[in-house]
Amino acid sequence: RDHLQAAGHICVLKDAFMYGSPAEIAALTSTDEFDAALAIHLYKGGRLLQGSSIPFGIIFGGTDVNEDVRCEEKHRVMGAVLGEARFAVAFTKKMKDLAAAEWPHAREKIYVQAQGIKTTPRETFDWHRFLHSADIPTDAGGLHVFLLVCGLRRVKDPLYLVDAFSDWHRKDPGVHLGIIGPAVDPLFTSEVQEKVKRSPGVHLLQEVPQEDLHAAMKRCFAVVNSSISEGMSAVILEAMDLDVPVLARNIPGNAAIIRHKETGLLFSDPQEFVLLSRSLMNDPIMETEIVTRAKDYVKKHHSWESERKAYQNLVLRL
Repeated sequence: RDHLQAAGHICVLKDAFMYGSPAEIAALTSTDEFDAALAIHLYKGGRLLQGSSIPFGIIFGGTDVNEDVRCEEKHRVMGAVLGEARFAVAFTKKMKDLAAAEWPHAREKIYVQAQGIKTTPRETFDWHRFLHSADIPTDAGGLHVFLLVCGLRRVKDPLYLVDAFSDWHRKDPGVHLGIIGPAVDPLFTSEVQEKVKRSPGVHLLQEVPQEDLHAAMKRCFAVVNSSISEGMSAVILEAMDLDVPVLARNIPGNAAIIRHKETGLLFSDPQEFVLLSRSLMNDPIMETEIVTRAKDYVKKHHSWESERKAYQNLVLRL
């Protein structure tokens, strides 16, 4: 919205979960104030624009191309949506190729545009109060806080590392894992809460405004990603921009933006995560080199201004 409003457009944001059918969106967009639509996620957002009376574009989310494509009905709907869309945006060439392999008719309308990153850590953020609210001791020496930032839903798999991390914490009480993010799936959130209660060294943190989240990320030792599937993790890119090391599960979406031991660390199982974390803690030179190269990578490939220009140009096709 910020990009489009900067070009003089008026944008209205709506949560796709608030609507159950294309007819409900059609009723919304039938008024004169709407000239076009832009949906995020080919299935969740795109399905609501089928038969739309106004032109629309699509931004792939990641789970649409990586996960939903396996469901025959969702595959059919997404193909139909792409047939109607004026354009679609993939974060990586690999994501575009995956989509084009499923829906060849749409290849020429899929554009590759990496996410642009802009971090805004709050200068007045109180790190010690943040830790205290999470019951993480601030007076102990050798404190290393790892932050796993994600919406609490199964595809993000926030429990993947919990047992291994808790075992590590028992041997080294200075290491703590904080899981922070919105409760997207209430039932799964309850599972996470119950598991964390039984896992020393692991903490479920209160969701905070983005400026505070960026400030907390900047103060933590490392940012963690344990997702089963990712399109392009904005959190990983934000951590890179904030000069914070990233440890991420070795899945295609993460491997597309992290070069192992160059711009971050990729792990294939919880035990490898612990080994890599220990090596990072014991090698400050490697840590410095990783965050320096990661910061350069984000500046070069994930420019906020480049993203702004791309979307301002794309909406002219609507």
